[in-house]
Amino acid sequence: MSRPTPSTYKTGNWPAHNEALNRRGSLTIWFDPEISWEAAPTGQRGRQPRYSDAVIQICLTMKVPFGMALRQTTGFVESPARG
Repeated sequence: MSRPTPSTYKTGNWPAHNEALNRRGSLTIWFDPEISWEAAPTGQRGRQPRYSDAVIQICLTMKVPFGMALRQTTGFVESPARG
């Protein structure tokens, strides 16, 4: 008995696709209001970090149990900043 061939889909609008993946990972959780979301400037050359170490730690802690991909985790991190 042969397996049916899986359907293939072509994504044409990548920005909308990435945004949909970010929204898919959105989750509402209340955090300590004293947490610093923005990273402190390092004073060195190059791109400055966007999120503080505490937020990155929270992000990685939530990523594993929920089995989220990187884009979904990004949506998770950005959702408290929007609300």
